[in-house]
Amino acid sequence: QMQLVESGGGLVQAGGSLRLSCAASGRTFTDYAMGWFRQAPGKERKCVAVISRSGTSTYYTDSVQGRFTISRDNVKNTVYLEMNDLTADDTAVYYCAAGSGYGVVLTGHDLYWGQGTQVTVSS
Repeated sequence: QMQLVESGGGLVQAGGSLRLSCAASGRTFTDYAMGWFRQAPGKERKCVAVISRSGTSTYYTDSVQGRFTISRDNVKNTVYLEMNDLTADDTAVYYCAAGSGYGVVLTGHDLYWGQGTQVTVSS
């Protein structure tokens, strides 16, 4: 099994920035593509960013592209989500996920999941 632990969430003012971290353990980190998902109250969980095993390919949903950056450190076994120019619409629980490939993570299925970290943006 793989364990994923998110951190870095909190309360931030609109226009501000946060960096989320997800520490992975239990499996070989480089075997997995990684993603960030978020779920706001009353909404479905949505994939917001994905990064390939090597870190050379990334995906962003349209609403965050240009503001968020996903990255990974394969030495520290950690994936990050840097979030800039935050708005109230970014308020959600953010989940880290791991899957066998880039496309698999995009589907949201057959993934390992972290426990989530709350991001609240005040306007």
